[in-house]
Amino acid sequence: MATVSNCNLPEDLYYVVEKHVWASHEDGVVTVGLTDVAQNLAKGIISVSPKKVGRRVEAGKSVATVESSKWVGPVPCPVAGEIIEVNDAAVADPGIVNREPYGAGWIAKVRPDDWAAESGALATGEAGIAAYAAFLEKEGISCGG
Repeated sequence: MATVSNCNLPEDLYYVVEKHVWASHEDGVVTVGLTDVAQNLAKGIISVSPKKVGRRVEAGKSVATVESSKWVGPVPCPVAGEIIEVNDAAVADPGIVNREPYGAGWIAKVRPDDWAAESGALATGEAGIAAYAAFLEKEGISCGG
């Protein structure tokens, strides 16, 4: 796990850096969540409202809406596909997204249309962490203290 500006960023995930969204790909399923950066910026998350299972979503379009005391906004999907599962635990206990952004606090699972083609646009590995670090520095963002 890399730590950049006091934010935890696992090297094995794929990122939409400007939107503070992560994705992992396993067994043909993409899991989508908010990064440690997002949960730090949002502060206490009070509501997670995912789209319905079975709904198609385009890359960049929302798989859920997240609300905190400071912010309400979409969770953009990193790739196009069909929502096959939503995290009911995060709906019932939105604070789990703050506590475990890369674990139990995931938002939705999507069956991607073409992971191989679309994943190339996502930041990952050392280069992804470097890109995220540059973005955080440019925007003056850091997590915690």
